[in-house]
Amino acid sequence: MPGISAVLRINMSGQRATGKDEADRYNAAIDMAEYADRNGFAIVNVEEHHNAQIGWLPSPLLMAGFIASRTKKIDIRGSALLVTLYDPIRLAEDIAMLDLVSRGRFYFILGQGYRPIEYHMHDHDWESRGEATEFIIETLLKAWTGAPFEYRGQQVQVSPAPFTKPHPLFYYGGMSKTAVQRAAKFGLPFFPPQPMPELQEYYLAEAQKHGKAGRVEVHEDMSLLFIDDDPDRAWAELGPYFLRETQEYSSWRRGGVARHYQTESASVDELRKQGTFEIITPEECLTRAKSTEGRDYKPVLHPLAGGIPLDRAWHCLELFSSKVLSQL
Repeated sequence: MPGISAVLRINMSGQRATGKDEADRYNAAIDMAEYADRNGFAIVNVEEHHNAQIGWLPSPLLMAGFIASRTKKIDIRGSALLVTLYDPIRLAEDIAMLDLVSRGRFYFILGQGYRPIEYHMHDHDWESRGEATEFIIETLLKAWTGAPFEYRGQQVQVSPAPFTKPHPLFYYGGMSKTAVQRAAKFGLPFFPPQPMPELQEYYLAEAQKHGKAGRVEVHEDMSLLFIDDDPDRAWAELGPYFLRETQEYSSWRRGGVARHYQTESASVDELRKQGTFEIITPEECLTRAKSTEGRDYKPVLHPLAGGIPLDRAWHCLELFSSKVLSQL
């Protein structure tokens, strides 16, 4: 039988709900992560963005901590963690604690971000982000040894020391040759946000130049899935939520960088044809899992996309668990 490594995506995009509604959504997301853990998901993915008109998860480390306290087996991935918006020492301490509490189940993809407004909001300089990234990587690697080291001219020592040795796992994410060069320089595995064969080959060549083996992780099953017994009906009811999220994300685009989840779609029908979001039956999902050759099938379920009502989100998860995962 083929393998399946299901991913639960949590990004908390929605309608900027307040009070009880927002509390219900955040608590439901944590409950869903616990449900995913009990029912055989491989990864729960938490994200980071700021200044989103429809809301977005701003604190993946906090969310990861809540999830770690309620789960036992599932990996918790920060994808991506915008490290240049953090204080380096505080970041080292917080991730070390997450690594301990989760017993090594938390890992992250290091990102710089691509929106100047996020830097402005956190009082960080956009123009020096490359230099800041290198300083943060150096600081993290030194801090996680548990030994004293020099930090801005003085000796410091970070505690607690992490659970994972030699340090918590993290990848370098990016879509440019500069990102690849930096990943290779520090001997970090590379995780592009979408398959990019030429850039992946360039990374492996750069890693070899630095005497590193190099390691690339790439997600091939890129569509965001919602499971429903009646996809046509579900598109009519839920399509506006998908459109709301993808239009917000697409509004952040930068020239010269084509990201998989961006869209020019102005309607639900156009978005459906694009295939970025898919609503499929459990039977269709099972067929895909069984037809994947030579690798695990890695479906990404996104039940809370754009603020989808909680009852529908739960039904998606329950269908996937009972009619797909239970069969594999």
